[in-house]
Amino acid sequence: MTNTRKNYTAEFKREAVRLVTDEGYKATEAARSLDINANMLRRWIQKTRDESDSAFPGKGNLSPEHEEIRRLREENRRLRLEREILKKATAFFAKEGN
Repeated sequence: MTNTRKNYTAEFKREAVRLVTDEGYKATEAARSLDINANMLRRWIQKTRDESDSAFPGKGNLSPEHEEIRRLREENRRLRLEREILKKATAFFAKEGN
């Protein structure tokens, strides 16, 4: 038996949150009617409160902060690799000089 993870669109998430925040439904009622987990809906509501416009960017669409973190991690990885290469080259040429 495999557990497949359901994917919900950003529009679905926004509408589910809107049911609670604008329409006055309780999170458990809205979750039950949408056939989703109430805790998941509460997380979506919290995320909407914290991040508002950038709450559900979708796959591959990172928020500017997350995009910057991803870019910096990649740059950090590349610089570490370059440093290791330079260390080895320095050690190699130091041996050749002797």
